[in-house]
Amino acid sequence: MTVSTDRREAVIALARRAALEILAVYESPFAIEHKQDRSPLTAADLASHRCIVAGLQALTPEIPVLSEESKDLDIAARREWPTLWLVDPLDGTREFIKRNGEFTVNIALIEHGVATFGVIQQPVTGALWHGAAGAGAFRREGDADVAICSRKPASAPLRIAASRSHRDARTQALLDALPGSEVVGCGSSLKFCRIAEGGIDLYPRFGPTSEWDTAAGQAIVEAAGGAVLDPRGRPLRYNQRDTLLNGDFLAFGDIAVRNALPA
Repeated sequence: MTVSTDRREAVIALARRAALEILAVYESPFAIEHKQDRSPLTAADLASHRCIVAGLQALTPEIPVLSEESKDLDIAARREWPTLWLVDPLDGTREFIKRNGEFTVNIALIEHGVATFGVIQQPVTGALWHGAAGAGAFRREGDADVAICSRKPASAPLRIAASRSHRDARTQALLDALPGSEVVGCGSSLKFCRIAEGGIDLYPRFGPTSEWDTAAGQAIVEAAGGAVLDPRGRPLRYNQRDTLLNGDFLAFGDIAVRNALPA
């Protein structure tokens, strides 16, 4: 499905409205609840969820919506959806609670398992990125688009998204195999946006993430010329399994970097 200009602009406007819902909570005292998996939940998550789901259902009633805050997900039912919207209404709730601004709204269109269109909105700064297969990737500045692309060739020093203070052994081993690399700290799906615009070369993720954490970012990175691959070199795919958890992955601005990584 080619995303029309009207549909693209409608989804961008919807992401911006959701950002305003989030900021209304962010700028006031708010309570913190916890879901069954102990992940945090705030009124901002729920307000953004309601805004986006209602907006997408009005825009494309024929396309189902799967959001992080959806309830009672039926595995058999969703696996029958060839096309769906995959939404993280507030990616980076922990960053939201810390009030550091590094949280986003993520909206992706999934077609037969492939993330073909994505929008990421950063509420605090107003920055917005979008990309679609075959159409390129862009950073929206005001009402104008600036085309972006990943950095190629990814010459030394490589810029790698990783925690400065809390690194697992596999991430540290990868950094050790790429001496002289610059470690860049960045929260939520902003790491994908930085790859897409050439500010980061590599984002290794060892450990589970959810499909709504990565789909919009993958669409934008791929539209910008990069890739998001599992350890076997396969692109991440969506709504294809019983679980909504991703395995390990590596996001690249320049796929040639993969040749320098440890086996």
